[in-house]
Amino acid sequence: MILSKVRDPRLITIRRGGSLTDEHHQLLTLWAARCAEHVLPLFENVCPDDLRPRLAIDAARTWVRGDMNMMQARAVGGHSMGAARPLRGAARFAAYAAGQAACVPHVAEHDLGAAAYAIKAIQAAATPEKAELAGIRERDWQRDQLPPEIRDLVLEDQRRRNDICWHVFSPTQTPTPMPRKGYPFSSREACILS
Repeated sequence: MILSKVRDPRLITIRRGGSLTDEHHQLLTLWAARCAEHVLPLFENVCPDDLRPRLAIDAARTWVRGDMNMMQARAVGGHSMGAARPLRGAARFAAYAAGQAACVPHVAEHDLGAAAYAIKAIQAAATPEKAELAGIRERDWQRDQLPPEIRDLVLEDQRRRNDICWHVFSPTQTPTPMPRKGYPFSSREACILS
């Protein structure tokens, strides 16, 4: 569950009674797609012939361009989540991240779903003793991708919804500088950080 019972009007579009502009809604969608795409190899390494998560990420971007309506993007996101259901671990979380990204056009608050599931994917790909640090580094990478126009909104929303997003946005450990060698996960998973 990544949506709170009380919705923040800043994350509801103007046409639905909130204050979220179309421009900022599109920026949230593109950020969510980037977060999901960053971990997509964790799914594709396990299911190379299943295109549903990739298509979901593409659907989010297609909606931003105006070449797909919101309901179509949402449906593609549902298919990506369908790809996730029979899986476990990093591949499952990566497919859920992609599905959440495609649902941002429908409900902007799915942006944190894409980000949180991407962090969960990275944590699942890491060794147990390095999972939390890997998640912190992924969270910090995601934050570096935030456009300035929506940065404060997303960071405040992460604080507000951290408890229902598995505490991935404020874990207990403090990040340390990333070494040049020796990522906290295998070289196969390290490819997604480049």
